[in-house]
Amino acid sequence: MEKTAVKKQNPFNRLLHSQIMIPLVALVLLLGFNLLMDPTFFKITLGTNSAGNPVLSGNLISALNNGSELAILAIGMTLVTAASGGQDISVGATIAISGSAMLRILCGTESSPSTLAAPIILGFLVAVLVGMLCGLFNGVLVATFKIQPMIATLILYTAGRSIAAWINNNQLPIVPGNAFTYFGGFIPGIPMPTPFLIAVLCFIIMALVLKFTNLGLYTQAVGINENAAKLNGLKPAFIKILSFVILGVCVAVAALIKCSRTSTINYSVVAQNIEMDAILAVALGGNSLGGGKFNIWASVVAAYVIQLLTTTLYKFKVSSDALPAYKAVVVILLIVFSAPVVKEKMAEIGKKVRKPAKEVG
Repeated sequence: MEKTAVKKQNPFNRLLHSQIMIPLVALVLLLGFNLLMDPTFFKITLGTNSAGNPVLSGNLISALNNGSELAILAIGMTLVTAASGGQDISVGATIAISGSAMLRILCGTESSPSTLAAPIILGFLVAVLVGMLCGLFNGVLVATFKIQPMIATLILYTAGRSIAAWINNNQLPIVPGNAFTYFGGFIPGIPMPTPFLIAVLCFIIMALVLKFTNLGLYTQAVGINENAAKLNGLKPAFIKILSFVILGVCVAVAALIKCSRTSTINYSVVAQNIEMDAILAVALGGNSLGGGKFNIWASVVAAYVIQLLTTTLYKFKVSSDALPAYKAVVVILLIVFSAPVVKEKMAEIGKKVRKPAKEVG
């Protein structure tokens, strides 16, 4: 009987001690706060947009919609962090570069063409190629030249937006037609925001990659002990570069959504500070920022928690200028609770709580 009881408790215990519990607890607390302060926060309505197509609207839908780019970036950022023990701070700038290259293909030499100069799929593939090249550049600096990731990616962080502006001769190209807007808005006849559907597709692809390849195992092995991984036949440099290239693909997808929302690109403000949110998503997901063991799905949940926090603050009329301060509080709490001293104290408290329970039993 006791063995059966232990087996029944195992799934719960595994969930309780898994990384994903951290963002899930944060999500529950945030939802509980909104429920107490304003139950209408959860209201979802089905209406129509200007084109007469059915669309869902509400705070929760907005969080899913606006958090999709961040969730997609969190996938790649988690792999980079796990493999290299550092973070890529250039993702916002590389979104600008990839997006600018895509619009250059779609608009050609004109800033406001009457028709598309090339198919949308071609523009997106170019964005993917550019994103992968940016990732390759960062990855080579980190893996081959042994430059600390944050320093290596500082190059594109600094020069990226200027490069993006140079690609289109400092013009702001406007993509003609409605087809391009579907990727950042709604597909006619489908009420869910397209960015969320794209994000789900990315999650499925990554889940399949992790299931049918050794990418997760190899990435974790390199992050935990690079020398041991090398002795076991792995190529740490290749794994690190691959993680940056995968992040580059995520950047291209985020660029497609970002540019589609407005049918243009503003080099100086597009995806501004999104790299900080992506790093915060990795940290809130319980992943070690020093590399090693990781949980992509915890990072994804954390990304939507961050966006839900932003949506909540906007709901309660908090100025956009004050948002970084609130996020800084979250960072401070994460740092405090992840500190070894705090973990030891919490473990001691847990033992004291469990001990009387065993005595009573």
